[in-house]
Amino acid sequence: MEPLNQKSLERAVSQKALQMGSSFPCQICVVGFLCGVCLTSLFLATLTSFGTFEFGGFSFSTISEGASAGNSSSEIINMVAGTNCSFKPIIRTESIVDSLRSEEMINNESVSLLYSAWSALLTESESGESDDLQRLGVSTSRVPNAPHLENCKLKTRVNEPLDKRAENETYPPWTSWKGLLAKYPAAATNEHQATSEGAYAPWITGSDEENYPLTRKVQRDIWMHQHPLNCRDPSVKFLVADWERLPGFGIGAQIAGMCGLLAIAINEKRVLVTNYYNRADHDGCKDSSRSSWSCYFFPETSQECRDRAFELMGSEEAWKKGTIKAKESYNSKQIWAGPTPRIWGDPWNHLQPTTDINGSLVAYHRKMDRRWWRAQAVRYLMRFQTEYTCGLLNVARHMAFGKEAANMVVTTFEGKWPKVCWTYIPSALFFLQDRGKQTIMLYN
Repeated sequence: MEPLNQKSLERAVSQKALQMGSSFPCQICVVGFLCGVCLTSLFLATLTSFGTFEFGGFSFSTISEGASAGNSSSEIINMVAGTNCSFKPIIRTESIVDSLRSEEMINNESVSLLYSAWSALLTESESGESDDLQRLGVSTSRVPNAPHLENCKLKTRVNEPLDKRAENETYPPWTSWKGLLAKYPAAATNEHQATSEGAYAPWITGSDEENYPLTRKVQRDIWMHQHPLNCRDPSVKFLVADWERLPGFGIGAQIAGMCGLLAIAINEKRVLVTNYYNRADHDGCKDSSRSSWSCYFFPETSQECRDRAFELMGSEEAWKKGTIKAKESYNSKQIWAGPTPRIWGDPWNHLQPTTDINGSLVAYHRKMDRRWWRAQAVRYLMRFQTEYTCGLLNVARHMAFGKEAANMVVTTFEGKWPKVCWTYIPSALFFLQDRGKQTIMLYN
């Protein structure tokens, strides 16, 4: 009987288990448990089998199982720091596929980095690399040249000899090439002096047809007038004038007034020396260039003539003899509507008509001579930019065209300009790292 009762009990238990197993909640639990075991086994087997594998053009690296969380993080950083790019780690909870950046976005980051590097170079201090450039992690030697920016120091160094008389020469070295080649002049010959006498000012560009009539000759003659051989010669006279400083006068009115004073100086055979200039009265203009036109452009005359003129201003005898005069010696009509110098004839008569009145070009009018002269005077006063003005123009060009230039350089540059490498470490993987398991790092 005992075996019969035992079999009945087993049959009853089996039927009860079958009923419980056929319930829907139990089936869900069993299936979920089995799937979890399978996925975990497959994932761990893959990590332990391969040290590095590639997927979709990206490389997945693993860190040894025995490494601690702190050591794993440092190894990750060192691994990426060894590459030739700027490392920017980003932790995200999205999947690896969703974290991949497009090539266009990476290119935009490289453009922004180059634009920022150029911006830092514009503010670079004389003592060395700027702090901004160091924070970007880029050295000056690795930054490509900016096609829209000028080398202001080199440009000033090239122009300075062209605004001074050569040693024992009547004219500056205007017959040489305008550039560093001027430091290696040709062998001296008897023809050098003859050609120098016919040399023209190097700040005039383009052909004669592209400039006002007689521009090259007039610019040369104005320079010679403003730079006498001996400023202490008793026959040399001066006109010292401040720039207009009344609140209602803008830069255009100031320049127009100075053009009139230069015309007076040439007509009276005086050397014009400009004095106080309110628009240069700020901290950007250093040392002797403060409150002076020479902060922005090369001075209107030599330093020797400036020193001599200011010396004569303290001499009563010089004022009585008329060796020196000031702007106050002339009325406003003489300054603003005075006669144009006629030592070059009437070259404005050869100008093409440019004045449009009611749809018709006027070939001649009473102010053509004034227009021609102001163009000559302004061209002389602004013949060479200073390093400070060059820097201001660089900043303006960079703001206007910097991003476009950076994009052009990044897309065509064949050097080693770093690309920004974005590293994505999904936060889910830190769960494995915290337990001493292998950690996956994704890097470009």
